Amino acid sequence: MGYLFLALAIAGEVIATTFLKFTSGEKAVWWAYPIVGIGYVFAFFMLSQTLSRGVPLGIAYAIWAGVGVVLVAIISWLAFGELLTWQQIAGIVLVVAGVALLELGGKH
Repeated sequence: MGYLFLALAIAGEVIATTFLKFTSGEKAVWWAYPIVGIGYVFAFFMLSQTLSRGVPLGIAYAIWAGVGVVLVAIISWLAFGELLTWQQIAGIVLVVAGVALLELGGKH
């Protein structure tokens, strides 16, 4: 059950981070600010629920940060046309591998 809350925390963080794009630049929109704020508050609340269900902090945070970075990079590439070089793709692969190793090496 803890990993369900972790998935919700990741979703909240990725949504909030993605909407940060709409709060900057010449075409900043006011309605993105509440989405960003609510998304981050929701993400941290869900992370606390994850931890209270027994998921170790180091594992939870590694998964949260790693999956979040990968998803935001992919969303930025797809939705905003931002560059995704082969070096960045290699970095994504390494992040996924690192998170997998942390999860596999943890005591359960």
